[in-house]
Amino acid sequence: MNQPILLCLLALCATAFAEEVKPSATTPAGTPGQVIAGVRTTAYTHTESDHIEYGPRTAVGTLLKHGQIRSAAADWSIYPVGTVFQIQGDPSLYIVDDYGSALVGTKTIDLYKPSHSAMNLWGTRRVTIKVIKWGSFAKSLAILKPRAYKASHVRRMVASIESRPA
Repeated sequence: MNQPILLCLLALCATAFAEEVKPSATTPAGTPGQVIAGVRTTAYTHTESDHIEYGPRTAVGTLLKHGQIRSAAADWSIYPVGTVFQIQGDPSLYIVDDYGSALVGTKTIDLYKPSHSAMNLWGTRRVTIKVIKWGSFAKSLAILKPRAYKASHVRRMVASIESRPA
């Protein structure tokens, strides 16, 4: 294919994707299709010292995922359990099925990586995400409430969810 045609096709694809992820005035916050720019992301792995006691399991009890669907940890009072999103430029889907004490009170999403090298390679990045499906605050509370006596960060998530307008 000659270069001008290839450049034209690339420009059309880039424009189509840019239009796909632009926030829409008709897409209110908390609805599927919402686009959030500048989301701070970090990475974690199951062999880090603060995750060893849980092994390769998420806070919901499932195995950590790293394939077409990948695990992510977040403050469940911001991104409730079950939230599914996609990072602009990444074909994988991420599901919020974990949380961590360092994430509470932040809008940071921690992405699961299967190794220390993959975790370090990711580092910290600001990305644009498109929410495919928002999770459930009710399910988040059902999981968190019985654990609230154990840790202050869990109590903070519970209090924040319970203070949300109905």
